[in-house]
Amino acid sequence: MKRSRFSEEQIIAMLKEQEAGMPTAEVCRKHGVSTATFYKYKAKYGGLEVSDARRLRALEDENGKLKKLLAEAMLDNAILKDVAAKKW
Repeated sequence: MKRSRFSEEQIIAMLKEQEAGMPTAEVCRKHGVSTATFYKYKAKYGGLEVSDARRLRALEDENGKLKKLLAEAMLDNAILKDVAAKKW
């Protein structure tokens, strides 16, 4: 997955500029993002503080690791069932 060129802190700063009263088009032009990208950021990070965003990133990373472990365990389980099901 492509990494964003903005950190969570920068994205939250952009959103706070818009919430302070600066027009959305001007914020997008100033930071070089499209309005669609801005609204995508707003949907994900709207109302968050910087510490909340860091915690969200950590939880997403942990969730990815846990999903990978679960997939490996399910694969091992399926292999063991196939071996046990064969007649010796």
